[in-house]
Amino acid sequence: MRLIVVTGAGRGLGWAIADALGASGAQVVVAERDPERAARGVAQLEERGRTVHRIDTDVADPDSVSHLAEQVAKIGPLHGLVNNAAMADGVGGKHFADLEVQAWDRLMTVNARGPWLVARALYPQLAATGGRIVNIASDVALFGPPRLVHYVSSKGAVIAMTRAMARDAGPDGVTVNAVAPGLTEVEATERVPRERHQLYANGRALTRAQQPGDVVGAVEFLLSDAASFITGQTLVVDGGFVCH
Repeated sequence: MRLIVVTGAGRGLGWAIADALGASGAQVVVAERDPERAARGVAQLEERGRTVHRIDTDVADPDSVSHLAEQVAKIGPLHGLVNNAAMADGVGGKHFADLEVQAWDRLMTVNARGPWLVARALYPQLAATGGRIVNIASDVALFGPPRLVHYVSSKGAVIAMTRAMARDAGPDGVTVNAVAPGLTEVEATERVPRERHQLYANGRALTRAQQPGDVVGAVEFLLSDAASFITGQTLVVDGGFVCH
């Protein structure tokens, strides 16, 4: 049975990814910062028959991430990591010239440094199995919406980091890829301004709203043996909003 770590899996897209992986027979480590959210998410997964391990983790805290790696090693061997945890709730609205340094630093610490910290801590275990890393980016890094510069920059960093990490990891047989979802209907996007929801609704090639289930298949594919020769890539899953 494969063992996969999913950060930020207490709710929303992370939870949906954990649920899908569990349904396919994987053991899932729910690495979630909020204890109440973690407990609720794990309980829901267990009710659905998933094999789940809860390890409360703050991806912005190196000590917490080290604890995650220590606990995962006790469960192991580790086959995959989904770097999903990110700050997204209510982060937009300010012109880049009005954004506070503290807001920039906090978001970059979680969204850009966090995936690197987790991948770094778990890498020896992943290298031992020729594992998979999937970083959750965002299509905002590809079109640059206004009044969201720190979030856009953090997700652009994830895409760039994915490419560089793939080069480093290749000799160990570890693949590193990213999935860039569009605006997905989850709790974290409930505070996104209606005009941005409407922008996506008007701009998608596929006209319905994007759901978490639309993203999980791409993540599962990149974690699978079918994607064993794919690395350093970003797979955009947004219903055709961003077309290249």
